[in-house]
Amino acid sequence: MEFTILMIMAAVLFIIIIFFYYVPFFLWINALSAGVHISLVQLFLMRLRRVPPRIVVYAMIEAHKAGLKDVTRDNLEAHFLAGGHVEEVVHALVSASKANIDLSFQMATAIDLAGRDVLQAVQMSVNPKVIDTPPVTAVAIDGIQLIAKARVTVRANIKQLVGGAGEETILARVGEGIVSSIGSAASHKSVLENPDSISKLVLKKGLDAGTAFEILSIDIADIDIGKNIGAVLQIDQAQADKNIAQARAEERRAMAIALEQEMKAKAQEARAKVIEAEAEIPMAMAEAFRSGNMGIMDYYRMKNIQSDTDMRDSISKPQTDSQKIGPKK
Repeated sequence: MEFTILMIMAAVLFIIIIFFYYVPFFLWINALSAGVHISLVQLFLMRLRRVPPRIVVYAMIEAHKAGLKDVTRDNLEAHFLAGGHVEEVVHALVSASKANIDLSFQMATAIDLAGRDVLQAVQMSVNPKVIDTPPVTAVAIDGIQLIAKARVTVRANIKQLVGGAGEETILARVGEGIVSSIGSAASHKSVLENPDSISKLVLKKGLDAGTAFEILSIDIADIDIGKNIGAVLQIDQAQADKNIAQARAEERRAMAIALEQEMKAKAQEARAKVIEAEAEIPMAMAEAFRSGNMGIMDYYRMKNIQSDTDMRDSISKPQTDSQKIGPKK
């Protein structure tokens, strides 16, 4: 008997829990007490549509207290089912309303579904953000390298958040403007004396066009002097000219060596022909003796002439020190 009573009580308790889960009665009481009119049937249907009633009801209460008229239950449910952040959208709408920023529910949901933080965007519209640029290196006309750092103060542009470029584009454009302004300066000294000239020149270019931000100011935080690029380029040019001259000299030397080797080869060829011709002389003399064209007296005269020629050659050659001193006595 007692077990049956316990089972009945457990079943009743389970039914009550299920009822209050699918029919959030106390949440309905909270909505009514805040002045938000929503029926229990709608709360029950939210459960069936897998929409958390607590998120929608509290968002409606916040919007009602802030005086927002275009925030309805259907719009909140549709935004949640689309994958949006209902609470952040309502927070952003309330903040924008208090700050007198023109932001509609459709624009807020579009910004949220685009992947941007709509609440942070509204806060940036009220409290501008300061972005520090990385060091930007540029070279003036006189060849001196300058390294500049800038601080960009931006404010979110609500109308450009959908489809507008982000912070990376702002930093890239500011860096490009700094490089252009320093590169057009005649001397690096003028840039160091008036760094605000960079800011004025960059601001005139309208760098925030097509971005999700509005540039309020660009301040040059620091400028350092880098390398003398002009001198480095001249040194590199001189080294390149030197290498070219060395290569040409090496080419001429190689050509001279090749010409010398060719001349030596020709000289050896000529000596070989001379030796070959001298080797044929005895044969020719023997043939002359046999044919009677040359006699013994002719042979002796030829030998005397050859000896005289050898003596003249030895006299004409310079003597070495050992030959001048002569043999020891």
